[in-house]
Amino acid sequence: MSAAIHPPTDVTVGHVLPELRIPITRSMIVAGALATRDYEDVHHDPDRARERGTPDIYMSINHTNGLVGRYVTGWAGPTAVIKRLSTRLGVPNFPGDTMTLTGEVTAVDGDLVTVVVTGRNSKGVHTRSEVTVQHNRVQQAGEA
Repeated sequence: MSAAIHPPTDVTVGHVLPELRIPITRSMIVAGALATRDYEDVHHDPDRARERGTPDIYMSINHTNGLVGRYVTGWAGPTAVIKRLSTRLGVPNFPGDTMTLTGEVTAVDGDLVTVVVTGRNSKGVHTRSEVTVQHNRVQQAGEA
């Protein structure tokens, strides 16, 4: 998605972000849980996850938020800073599935751009998130 950088002057309400497909692997789920310090056993221990009523380990909300943030900032470019992220989870992300992220710009207010992101897998909607990013102008060499 690096080729699709959009400064806020180029974006209008209704703009649709390019789709991003993310294969969900067991290693990815465990690594995401460790990286976000979420040591809940359902994110790394298949037996404990099954004991708790799920068929396998599943992705943590912090991991989902990281992927959503990456999706939006990857589209918006290197000067974009996440100012707000709100997530509502749906069905879990299990190993062996693919999550497809899609997004649409719902508001533009100066240098603030709000995007609604939906993440779907084979079982339905995994996440619906609202992300607001702010574009910070990069100072060029020689500028005061």
